Amino acid sequence: MLGGGGVTGIAWETGMIAGLAERGIDLAAADAVIGTSAGAVVGADIACGRQAEALYQAQLAPPDPGPAARIGWGLSGRLMWLMGTSRNPVRARARIGRWALAAHTMPEADRRTVFQARLPASDWPATLLKVTAVDARTGEFVVFDSAGDTGLVDAVAASCAVPGIWPPVTIGARRYIDGGVRSVANADLAAGYQRVVIVAPVAAGIGHMASPRRQAAALAAAGSRVVLVQPDRAAARAIGHNVLDSSRRAAAARAGRAQAAAEAAAVGAVWLAGR
Repeated sequence: MLGGGGVTGIAWETGMIAGLAERGIDLAAADAVIGTSAGAVVGADIACGRQAEALYQAQLAPPDPGPAARIGWGLSGRLMWLMGTSRNPVRARARIGRWALAAHTMPEADRRTVFQARLPASDWPATLLKVTAVDARTGEFVVFDSAGDTGLVDAVAASCAVPGIWPPVTIGARRYIDGGVRSVANADLAAGYQRVVIVAPVAAGIGHMASPRRQAAALAAAGSRVVLVQPDRAAARAIGHNVLDSSRRAAAARAGRAQAAAEAAAVGAVWLAGR
């Protein structure tokens, strides 16, 4: 399970995966990879066979020039307010979707080009990869995978369509926004798996949104062996408040790799059990 967390979330997750791989814990060998938002990008990378070390080194490269996009307190407050306007989470997500559809953002075609260039492949990998999104008009939660008609590029772009920052993604007659609007990790999708590793750059929920911590507890109560990995204090400082700030990408990646040393025992106890 790979959760959302913006540009710095991608970097921290990549550092964590590289650091664990260095210690003999290869999360890319999972039976299923489930990614939300930033986690959809990292999930596509590892499921398509990109090596953890190469992914990590790419995060250390200088950021692209130009100002970073920003998730500030205003945007966060707006999302929290919209999420709290209804006790029905689907209706709350639909309200967020309507706001996202009306927001002024970069053209959708330009945003799709970013993902075409960023992802390692345009076809779904052989490894089972599930990518989450939300229908912007209805609030319906959607999971894309190779069994459907949606291409990998569109699925990942949809999962990363942060409301108010990036445009909703058109797939067929529907438009989709970030899967993190439903849950930052959507870890409940791992129900039924015996061993579950949740790597979540953001551990809290918003409003009715179930947090990764709650979802991990529910999976454990149902009989799964579960470990939740979230940023430690050093990683949280490296990630910063604006998770879209690419200037913090290298520091976040290094922090994730450093933290892997402390997480390896707990992750290994779940990951290597029965292998």
